[in-house]
Amino acid sequence: MEQRPFGPVPRDVAVIGQGTWYIDDAHRPTAVAALRRGLDLGMTHIDTAEMYGDAETVVGEAIAGRRDDVFLVSKVLPSNASLAGTVAACERSLARLRTDRLDCYLLHWPGSYPLGDTFAGFERLREQGKILSWGVSNFDVSNLEAAWKAGGEGRIACNQVLYHLEERAIEHAVQPWCEDHGIAVVAYSPFGHGSFPGPRTPGGRVLDEVAANHGATARQVALRFLARRPSTFTIPKASSPDHAADNASAGPLRLTEDEIIRIDAAFPRGPRPRRLPML
Repeated sequence: MEQRPFGPVPRDVAVIGQGTWYIDDAHRPTAVAALRRGLDLGMTHIDTAEMYGDAETVVGEAIAGRRDDVFLVSKVLPSNASLAGTVAACERSLARLRTDRLDCYLLHWPGSYPLGDTFAGFERLREQGKILSWGVSNFDVSNLEAAWKAGGEGRIACNQVLYHLEERAIEHAVQPWCEDHGIAVVAYSPFGHGSFPGPRTPGGRVLDEVAANHGATARQVALRFLARRPSTFTIPKASSPDHAADNASAGPLRLTEDEIIRIDAAFPRGPRPRRLPML
């Protein structure tokens, strides 16, 4: 699996990782097996959150005995993101994950607590060795500018955002801003939310044609297109070990410039939205 620099974090991270939203809805042994299969195949970037129900406990079971192999990310809810609340929320996440540290800890979306308070909590956790780095999620450019001012230069590791073929809003301003400031971009829901283009749609036909050129699948092509820029990572969820293996097979895939142009034309990014979309 290809690995890339992750913002200012002193570690390279798998470009295709593993998301866990709704993973606790699946048969637990199957969910654990899917995550472990993903780890076996190099998808060592695992993302979760306190909001995701029992997902953290599922992840904790999956990474047992393999913690050093994993770049582990979780998130604090904005409602818990006071200075003291951030520290307490992280402690709860660590207990559910059965680990002593996170590699990155994110504010799940902008909330009512001052960013300076949340980031002070992050810094306290970092000084205590409980997190390696911290970042944000669902931040548009105005939020990012405020976060940069509150957190200081070179502190924000990543911005995790909604990004899939039919939702490319981040390409207008968020992705370039992050690149200019050395911040990684992490694409969640890279297949959409139950809306991946089917083979009978114009866009789906393009994906299938490109996939056929590489002996790949349409979903692998989609992942590779989203990760075409060196700043960007994807975290698809897998419902089974076979699904995890399919996602991981996007790692070695390389699209040609002509193929990227075709996909870009088939899924135009559209006008810049007034607000950053999120799920």
